[in-house]
Amino acid sequence: MSSESAIIAPDTKDWTWVLEHPCPECGFAAAAVDRSALGAAIRDNADFWATALADPRAGTRPAPDVWSPTEYGCHVRDVNRVFTGRVAQLLAEDDPRFANWDQDETAVTERYDEQRAADVVPDLVAAAAAVADAYDAVPAHAWDRPGRRSNGSVFTVETLGRYHLHDLVHHRWDVRWIMGE
Repeated sequence: MSSESAIIAPDTKDWTWVLEHPCPECGFAAAAVDRSALGAAIRDNADFWATALADPRAGTRPAPDVWSPTEYGCHVRDVNRVFTGRVAQLLAEDDPRFANWDQDETAVTERYDEQRAADVVPDLVAAAAAVADAYDAVPAHAWDRPGRRSNGSVFTVETLGRYHLHDLVHHRWDVRWIMGE
């Protein structure tokens, strides 16, 4: 668990631009991702987290205002859970509007800073498997089904998957120090 309790500044960026341009930080290029590879990429990402969170430093923040790998792992777990619901919503409803999800409030409410890495891993792996299975099961005719966020950003099942994968890849990049990457 983190010994630091500094407040983490909320992320207020609109990251939808990663669908059009490679991320200059982590290098992820959404346009290069084949939708048929989403499930495997998400499972691979979960494998990374299982290994990273086994490190004894996983609960340590690299700086007081930066999440520890365990806190990032909690976030990745919850992102996978949220996107499992969004994929299901896209497939079940016509042009759904996604409920707002405040990731920063979730981090506080769920006490990410107090969670143990060993407890996070099984839930993260299960959440990744569930959403990977959801992407793997998307029928060919359904990849273009639209939905939108409350701010009006429109996604299809395919672009939602690419956007989702960027989040996972980016957070792996955020904690690359723990694996010597």
